[in-house]
Amino acid sequence: MKVAIVGVSGAVGQEFLKVLDNRNFPLTELVLFGSGRSAGNEYTFKGKKLVTKELKHNDDFKGIDIALVSAGAGISKEFASTITKHGTIMIDNSSAFRYEDDIPLVVPEVNMKDAFNSPRKIIANPNCSTIQMVVALKPIQMLSPIKKIHVATYQAASGAGAKGIKELEDQIKAVANGEEPVVSAFAYQLAMNIIPHIDVFLENGYTKEEMKMVWETKKIMHSDILVSATCVRIPIMRSHSEAIWVETEDELSVEQVQKAFKEFDGLTLIDNPAEKQYPMPLFVSEKDDVYVGRVRKDLTNPKGITFWCVGDQIKKGAALNAVQIAEGIAGKMG
Repeated sequence: MKVAIVGVSGAVGQEFLKVLDNRNFPLTELVLFGSGRSAGNEYTFKGKKLVTKELKHNDDFKGIDIALVSAGAGISKEFASTITKHGTIMIDNSSAFRYEDDIPLVVPEVNMKDAFNSPRKIIANPNCSTIQMVVALKPIQMLSPIKKIHVATYQAASGAGAKGIKELEDQIKAVANGEEPVVSAFAYQLAMNIIPHIDVFLENGYTKEEMKMVWETKKIMHSDILVSATCVRIPIMRSHSEAIWVETEDELSVEQVQKAFKEFDGLTLIDNPAEKQYPMPLFVSEKDDVYVGRVRKDLTNPKGITFWCVGDQIKKGAALNAVQIAEGIAGKMG
């Protein structure tokens, strides 16, 4: 099994290296690709130094089985045919192909079988906030079909990339020193603030980030579930949180949902309010699972359940999800 990472110098590219190593992915060779600027950079993988190659329109992907790609939508679109022309399966972390009918959008715990029908040899990784939500929704859907979802997200600065992390760090220092914070990565100062605005606003008044959760949930779950989202940026470094309200066809008890969460692979239930035990970003960062808690009945709807959901959006929300897809494909390849 020969694997490539495209965009190795980025936050997700670096996470790919860690996840492949930690999970002992069954590869025989790893090839790294980057921009002309990052070509020549060296990274260590399993004690061996690897040199980054420049991504070019050539035959460098010949013989590569799977390419894990996180270099932005523009690069993905430009190089997709180059990457896949010799049969390489491209698992793409950008938004480039998520809404195309002939490209599967996959979260392994939810719809891994879709990955085996990829006529263009491209599989799309969903948006990070969608990934963690659908992992939590799947065990509920197995109990009773879901009709409606309302979700409010509380998303970390790192969701905006390295520039978002640096800006929040710089702003926290500036505020602590009584200086004026510099604002460029976000619409407003994020330190000591929250911003109800991620991505661009669309004609319906929702942001593109919010509509991603609508479009992607329907595609991944093969359902006409109604979804309404509000996405908010908060001043933490890593891991997204979500407050989720779900309406099902049948009335479900809190105990039923908690049991389903507890038994579902990829989820960890932390739900003991009496002991102040519930998921939080501070303790979920760097973890593989999606964490859920605060499970309770929706007081406005007898068929409603509400809960709190936290996940590391760089790990499960990006790199780990892509590697899990690759593991499923590798298993099929034998």
